[in-house]
Parts: sequence; C-alpha cells; structure tokens
Amino acid sequence: MISRKFPKMMFGGDYNPEQFPKDIWNEDMRLFQLGGIDIATINVFAWALNQPDEDTYNFEWLDEVMNKLQENGVRVCMGTSTAAHPAWMARKYPDVLTVTSDGKRRKFGRRHNSCPNSPTFRHYGGLMARKLAERYKDHPALLLWHVNNEIGNRCFCDNCERAFRDWLRKRYGTIEQLNQAWYTKFWGHTFYDWEEIVLPSALTEGLSGGNSDQTAFQGITLDFFRFNSDSWLDSYLIEYNAIKQIIPDAIVTTNFQGNGTYKPLDYFKWAPYLDIAALDIYIENHTPESYMAMRYDLMRSLKNGAPFMLMEQSPGVINWKTVNPTKRPGVMRLRSYQAIARGAESVMFFQLRRSLGAYEKFHGAVIDHAGHEHTRVFRECAELGKELQQLGDQMLDSRVASKVGILFDWDNWWAVELGGGPSVHFKYLDQVQSYYDALYDNQIQVDLIHVDTDLSSYDLVLAPFLYMTKPAYAEKLERYVENGGTFVTGFYSGIVDTNDKVIPGGYPGELRRLLGIWVEEIDAMFPNQTNQMIMQQPLGQLQEQESYECRLACEVVHLEGAEAVAVFGSDYYSGAPALTRHRYGKGEAWYAATDPSAEFKRHWLKALCHHAGIYPLMKAPVGVEVTQREKDGVRFTFLLNHSDQVQTLPVGEHEQLELLSGVNVQGDIELQPKQVMILKK
Repeated sequence: MISRKFPKMMFGGDYNPEQFPKDIWNEDMRLFQLGGIDIATINVFAWALNQPDEDTYNFEWLDEVMNKLQENGVRVCMGTSTAAHPAWMARKYPDVLTVTSDGKRRKFGRRHNSCPNSPTFRHYGGLMARKLAERYKDHPALLLWHVNNEIGNRCFCDNCERAFRDWLRKRYGTIEQLNQAWYTKFWGHTFYDWEEIVLPSALTEGLSGGNSDQTAFQGITLDFFRFNSDSWLDSYLIEYNAIKQIIPDAIVTTNFQGNGTYKPLDYFKWAPYLDIAALDIYIENHTPESYMAMRYDLMRSLKNGAPFMLMEQSPGVINWKTVNPTKRPGVMRLRSYQAIARGAESVMFFQLRRSLGAYEKFHGAVIDHAGHEHTRVFRECAELGKELQQLGDQMLDSRVASKVGILFDWDNWWAVELGGGPSVHFKYLDQVQSYYDALYDNQIQVDLIHVDTDLSSYDLVLAPFLYMTKPAYAEKLERYVENGGTFVTGFYSGIVDTNDKVIPGGYPGELRRLLGIWVEEIDAMFPNQTNQMIMQQPLGQLQEQESYECRLACEVVHLEGAEAVAVFGSDYYSGAPALTRHRYGKGEAWYAATDPSAEFKRHWLKALCHHAGIYPLMKAPVGVEVTQREKDGVRFTFLLNHSDQVQTLPVGEHEQLELLSGVNVQGDIELQPKQVMILKK
C-alpha cells in the first residue's frame, strides 16, 4: 500500500494555491471537504517562488499552505519544485538550458527546459530537495514526495556529450570494444580516442526529416537513448537521496508521462528507485479502453504487482488537442475505477482548481472557473470521493493475479524504430498493444514483464517484436518452454544483439532452436496491402474459420522441426508457413511470420489460453471489462460497462456483496451504461 498512515485510496490532485489570492484558500478548503479531497500535490512548479535568487529561500507561503491543509484533513504529496528552473538561473548559468537535436540552445521558457547533466541543475535541485526535507520532515500533513514532474526530455549539449563519453567508458572499457559493438568500420566511423565521439543528433547521424529516432548509426543512437534515461535517473536520484538522508522512511516517487508508455525513459530500470510507481494519463474520448488498461497493467508490473498511483488525469476536458470535447457524464468515474481495478490506490487529478491564465487555463479541474460546487464535474468528483471513503481500506494492497505475461522492453522499442529496417511502419507499441488487445477482449488478466522477470509463474508468455535478443534470454525462454510453458513471438524477431548488430547464421538468430524455423526473407508490405493466412490445422476446439487476413510483413520461413499451422495464401511464398508451432520439451513455441488480423489474434490467444488452463474471469459482452483484485482470500471483481447500452452478465448462483450499493447480487445482473460494480467474495 502507499502508506500505512493512510487508511483508504487517496483522492485529490495537483493544487497550486500560489496562483490565487489567499482569500480563496479558505473556500478551497471548504470545497475539498465537500468533494472528499484528502490528498493534494503541491509545490510542483514553485522553484522560482521558493528561491528568488541564488542565496535566498522563501518557504513562508508553503508553511501556510501546509498548515492550512493539515487543519482541514488534507495530506500532502510534496513536490520538490524542480520541474522548471527559475529565470535567474537560466540567465546566470546557461548550462542549465537544454540544447536541441539541431544544435540550438534554448532560452528560458515553457517547462522540461533543464539539462539532466547540468552541474547547476543537479546542485541546486539536490539542495532544494534537502532544504524541503529538513523543513517539513516532522510536519503532520506530509505523506509522500514527488520529485520533479514528467521527467524525460533529451538534451544535446556539451555537458551531455562529455557525460556520454564517460558513460561509454564504463560500459565498454576500451575504445576497441566500443568500435566492435557499434560496427564502426561501416562508413569509416572507427574511433581512436574517446574525445572523437559526439552525440547522435540532427547535426551528426540524423537522417532527413528531423526525427532524432531515425539515424544512420543505430548502435550509437541506441546507447544514447540508454544514456539519456540513465542521466535522468541519476538526476532524479540526487533529489531522491537528499530526501532519504533526512527522512529515511520517506515515500518518494515521480510521475511518468506519455500516458504510462513514455519512450525516452526505461521504466523498468527506474522501478527499483520508486517507492511506488505513478503515472499521468490523458486520453481522448475515443481512446480504446484497452489502451488505458495496458498502461495500468504496466505500472502495476513495474513493482512486481505492487499497487501504483494514478497521479494525474483530467476530471473533465483536456486542452492540448485541436478540438477538446468534454468527458461525458459518468466517464471520469468509470475510468477512475478502471485504474483501481488494475492496481491503482489513488485517484488524482490535474488539477484541483482551474488556472486563470497561461497555457492550461482551459484544462479541466475539480473546481471550475465558476469557483463553486454547482457544476457537473464537481458533483461527479464529489460522488467518487464519497464512494472511496465508503470503500475504506478493504482493497488496499490487494493484487491482480495473472498467468499471462507480455514482454515490454524499452531496448527493443528503441531499436525497432531506429531506422534502416524493412519498414517505417514497424511500430513496437502497436504490436504489443495488438496482442494485449486480444487478451483484453477475452477477459484475460495480463502482466507486462521485463527480461529479468521470473517466468515460472506464467503459463503463457508473449514477446511481440523480440527484434533484440539480450544475453542469455534465448536460453531463459528455452528453459521456460522445456518446463511446460507456452511462448509466442512474431515476425522481425531474433534479428540483432544488444548493440543492434545482426546475429549471423540466419534469422531468428538465437531463437532459431526454440522456434524450430529459419527465416530466409522479410517481405515488407505497404499499409494498404494484405495477404491471407490459410489454416492447415485447427487451433483447437475454438477454431472459428479457415482463413484470416494478415498485413505489414510476410516472411519466407523454412521449417526446422516446427509444423505449419497456417500458410500464406498468395504471392511467391504462397503455401509457405505463416504460423508455426514447435513442440519443445514439455511446452511449445509459436511464431507468426506476419501480423495477423485482430480477429485471428483473439481466436488464437483464446485457444492458447484454453489449452494452458487459463480462462476468462467471467463471460462478458463486448464493451464490458472484468478485472479482479485479491487479498487474504477475498476477491474483488470489477464489472465496468464502457458501452452505451444496458449489458447483462452472469455473476454466478452464489450471492456476492456489491460494495458500491451494499446489495447482494447473484444470477444474471444488468449493468447500466457507464455503470461500475465491485463484487466481494
């Protein structure tokens, strides 16, 4: 659980009282109590207010806010205020400013404007965190700490370049090892001195179009991405450690952006240094529910199933799209419970009171510009706040049990999309999401795992786009399948090593023995092209049709012990294997030599789950999500009706208590549009 000091799921969000006159603060407290708000994240962007010059610190305003929140029963998530450096710092110490990929040093402005390797930023950021910890270590309102905010920009300055060389020395030891790893004899890139190495940018290795992810030397860029993630982690740890030195048992985190899948940061490398994982999620009205579900499952999986924080969402509108419609009635509540159903132990918003000026003045808030409680959004928030008080602590620290794991690996994500491959349409997130969607549609619970995860607790493991095979991972997968596990991967897998250098001897490289195939060619397809998968044998009792559409790529596969379950229907490889199964030890390994349709993935993975003894939690109609959390032998089953229709579900003949209504239910029940039920058994 987030804190044993806190007896329920936290409800609140970002609070910026410094933006408003003090006579409004008392009204905020009244509205917080009316809305059930019990946690406020403060001081996130207040560095300039806290430190008006190099030698002066001003925390009196923050003292007053802390005391007022404490007096009104609201606990504090303390921001370190380092999310945007002060203007005086940028003027006096320009090393704090980031440099863009095309070599331009930014001036003061916006946010995400600090360099992670700036000595100035690291010094003053760590000092600020220490001063805050010293000042508030004994304050009764303090609950947890929030370092920086939505960390992760990339910088191309001289400090980063020097730090990159140091990082490379530690990684490779010698310049000869680096040259071998990067394959630098191509295009005459051999390095003889560490000082010759420059950052991959639009000025160096970048390809046309200005996309810094597309470069001519993938090995160099891949290491830069790793370095950048590590640089921000090091910067975060300066503040983290400063707090821990003063408050050893402090709960410290930071909020991940990008809706939980942010490309520049390798979350699994960060996870050991987060006392609890936290994410911000901002999605549009038409965003599929499975998109959010996968990101919540990833957050839960970062800490091996431990609860996470929903740190930010909008209670109403977002403000950064061309057109920003409101969330429809009931949607905020429904999506908040979706996060809880998948492991969240907080529901928090950006923000509690709507700003009056600048970029986010039209971003949704619990308290609108009207300034009172008589708005639909406030009423919906207050209803949710009351329900979370009613639920109390009974679900805290409950876990989601999964028998299926999907590999999510940042190195593979980075490497697949660096350029020079068969198709720019090979998108790592899209492939992972498509396999996740098939399991989501079958009401199968999933963990998002990493390469170090113990596989023994999973009956089915999937690794879409396992393009990069990390050291000893192929052997790990072989042992898993030998012992009875089922493994699934697909096209463009087993191609390169950890430095993005091709593994010689034929695709799929180190996976060849496990999969029992050899891939001769990869035929990339244009987005409007399709082929067919013709079934040669049934997937099982759940086989539904004889052919399915496929797209994106078709590989020419030769069998080396595997069997063809489906073959391609057209082109020069007509009749060649499109889907293979290799019985290996007590288990089996599957390979899709193409990107099958969503329909096929649903049928295929349903059959594999059925074969492995993995069954849906409940038979539910399309549009209804069923998820379960467990604790001490008690199961909490969430029924979420995302559709606009009344839906009927069979919940079993034994009575179960529905926690939100307090009514016992059994047999067939009806779920109203956007309705949530939580069944306790």
